[in-house]
Amino acid sequence: MSQAGLAAVGKPAGADGRLLRRPASVTPFVLVVVALAFATLPLDRAVVAAFAGSTLVVLSAIDIERGIIPNRIVLPAAAIVLVAQLALFPGQASEWALAAVLAALALMIPQLVGRSWMGMGDVKLALLLGATLGWGVLGAIPIAFLCTFPVAVLVLVRGGLAARKATIPFGPFLALGALIVLFGPHLSDLAS
Repeated sequence: MSQAGLAAVGKPAGADGRLLRRPASVTPFVLVVVALAFATLPLDRAVVAAFAGSTLVVLSAIDIERGIIPNRIVLPAAAIVLVAQLALFPGQASEWALAAVLAALALMIPQLVGRSWMGMGDVKLALLLGATLGWGVLGAIPIAFLCTFPVAVLVLVRGGLAARKATIPFGPFLALGALIVLFGPHLSDLAS
């Protein structure tokens, strides 16, 4: 192993320890998500949506850049969102908890049958989506798969047969599906 390889061993991010090489590049997207949350949702829901949405933007950028969804971000975020949902909306406690667990289990199925179509980071991200959206996660996951299809076709067209073994980070598509479910109905209300 090279000296550079040895220096990077044990560091989940780059040699400098940062998760994102250009953190400022996600700032405009985070600001848009926060603005959407507070412009379209009641205050209690907006706080949770702004935090979860901002986290989804950051995780998407990391997944695109590095091909990982870091546990040190996604797991605490899922716990924070779940605790906030339970505190703010105790009448829906079973929905938040069950949706989080079932969404993660649904994306874990490929892992259980011995296939690596889905990374474990995506499974943990589904936990966050379920905690954020409740049963809305049942819409977000299919939207994510639908959004992936044109990108997969483009990769195949550009890369030919060799691209069949290429991987596409799924986290950004899960995040997009979640943001569509989270804000889509409210944006259509604003437009009318």
